[in-house]
Parts: sequence; C-alpha cells; structure tokens
Amino acid sequence: MGEVQELQLQVMVHEHKEAKLSEHSGVSHETVAQRSTNFRRWIRIAIYTFLVLSGQAAATLLGRQYYDKGGKSKWLATLVQLAGFPILLPFYCIQPPKSPKRETIIQTERPSLSSLASIYVSLGLLSAADCYLYSVGLLYLPVSTYSLICASQLAFNACFSFFLNSLKFTPLVLNSLFLLTISSALLVFQNDDSTNTTDTSKGKYVIGFICTVAASAGYGLMLSLIQLAFKKIIKSETFTAILDMIVYINLAASCVIVVGLFASSEWKSLAREMEEYKLGKVSYVMNLVWTAISWQVFSIGSVGMILEASSLFSNAISVLGLPIVPVLAVVFFHDKMNGLKVIAMLLAIWGFLSFVFQHHLDDSKSKTDQRNTYEVSRASSTLNQ
Repeated sequence: MGEVQELQLQVMVHEHKEAKLSEHSGVSHETVAQRSTNFRRWIRIAIYTFLVLSGQAAATLLGRQYYDKGGKSKWLATLVQLAGFPILLPFYCIQPPKSPKRETIIQTERPSLSSLASIYVSLGLLSAADCYLYSVGLLYLPVSTYSLICASQLAFNACFSFFLNSLKFTPLVLNSLFLLTISSALLVFQNDDSTNTTDTSKGKYVIGFICTVAASAGYGLMLSLIQLAFKKIIKSETFTAILDMIVYINLAASCVIVVGLFASSEWKSLAREMEEYKLGKVSYVMNLVWTAISWQVFSIGSVGMILEASSLFSNAISVLGLPIVPVLAVVFFHDKMNGLKVIAMLLAIWGFLSFVFQHHLDDSKSKTDQRNTYEVSRASSTLNQ
C-alpha cells in the first residue's frame, strides 16, 4: 500500500513539474514574441526617423537656395512641396506581410468613399494653405531663424492633441511646450545683420515670422487631424493606408496651388525666372525636382511615425532635426549664428529631450501594464482550472 501511495506521489510531482515547465515555456514564447515585435517596431521607427530628418533638412536648404539664387515665385515654391507625390505610385506594387487582425479591420470597417473624400479634400486644403505660409516665411527669413521658429509646431500639436487625441499634459510635457514656445519667441527680439542675407525689410521680416508661426500651428493641427482620421474613420494601419493619405492629400493640395499659381499670374514670369537663375537652367530644374522628392521622403516618414507612435511623437522627431538645419545654413548660406539663436536652439533641444523622456516613461508604463494584465489573466486561468 505504501508503495502505491509513493508511486502516486511521484506521478503527481512529475505532472506538476510538467505543468510548470509548460507554463514557463508559454511565458518564454510570449516574451520572445513580444521582444521580436518591439524590435521590428523600433526598426520601423528608426527608418521613419531617418526619412523625416533627411527629407526635412534637404528640402529646407533647397528651398532657401531657390530664393537665394533668383527664384521669386511663392506659388511655385509651394507647389514643389506637394506635387512630388507621383514618385510614390510605384510603391503601391509593394505587398507587405499581411496581419490577420488588420485584414479583419479592413474588411469589416472599411469607410465609405464619401468619408474618405471629405478627409482627403479637407486635409488637402489645409495642407495647401500651410505650405504657402511656409513658403512666405522661408522667403522673408534667414533659414536658421525660420527653422528655429518651426520648433513651435510641437507646442501647437500638443494643444490640438489635447482636444483631439486625448493627450495628457504632464509636468514634462508642459516643460517641453514652455521651452519650445520661449525658444521661438526669443527670435522676435533679435536685431542683427542676419536679416540682410535675405535682403528683406523689418516689415517683411515680421510678415515672415507671423506666416511661419501660423504655418507651424496649421501643421500641428494637420498632424492631429491625421491621427484622428486613422483612429476614428480609416481604422487601418497598413502601408497602403499611409500612401493613400499622402497621395490624395497632396493631389488635392496641388490642385489648389496650381489654381493659385495661374490666378496670381506668377506663371507668366517662370520662363524669365529660369533664364535669370544664377546657377543656370539645369540647376533651376534640379532644385525643384529634388525639393519635391525631399518633401515626399519627409511625408512618408512623418505619416509612418504617426501610425507607429502618435502625431506628437512624429512632430517631436521633426523638431529634433531643427538644430541640423541652422548649422548647415551657416555652412552653405553663411547665416550668422549669434548668441540669441544659440540660446533659442539650446532651449528647443531641451524642450525636445523633455518630451522624449516623457514618451519613454509612457512606453515603460505601458509595457508594465501589459505585463501585469498578462500575469493576472494567467493567474485567473490557473484558478479556473
């Protein structure tokens, strides 16, 4: 009898060990899968970050070169920010790996054609107005000053995200917004010779400043609206959805800008402008072409970042690239980097780092919550058994 009980006890211990091993194996597989998913996500974020930074820096410097070497058309400078979308059409042939979860969302909750059209047209109109204001700002401001003022777009984006995307204001976010706002406001009071690089009067400098601030506000609003549209209406996170958002918005905006180009009669002077361009006709055309390509590279990175993180994080990455442009402007356009600009740049970097640290805290908290939820569900499942 004792041998039977001992044998039963050994069997129970063995089964318990197997159950523990099976549970541990399940947790290990879950952990490995989660780490693999996070790794691929951060790879995508790194790629999108590179596209945002490189596209923004190249496009801004080329836009400044267009004006410095004889370009005068604000409508044409605006059009090249938007009209490069046809180069993205071949990407529709790419078939990324399909996710069953995403396919279900697409099949069951596909938005109506009228809803999509209203989204693309509305955002296209906003984008057209926004790009025109940026063109005016870049015409009347030194590129270093212009880039630093653009840092205010993160503050505007945070305000709009609070109302549209349920953003929570933490002390770090508020500190970031304060620093970025101050860094832009400081540039109003600068009184140096840097404005002479654009041959503009004080009045035009103020116009450029106001237009750039307004454009930054419009860009912040547009990013928040794109995130809201993806979440509430489109409900799809595929690469095709990103392309659709970029292509259709740019198509609608390009149509508006073309109308403005002809209505303003600026198209009549384009032939003479090409003839008088200081670097020659070929350089004139290549400047416009590469500016258009650079802005499309930036658009892919920006919209992709919205899907992977949020509109505010996408904007924060854009702000990260702002210190790059003034430094390059000093090298290529001989802009003067005075003390006030250096202080403004340092405040902008401080504000960006404050925001990124808050994002890191939110990400860590999210992972902890997911892990706790998983452990609770496992414990509940064990008790039910």
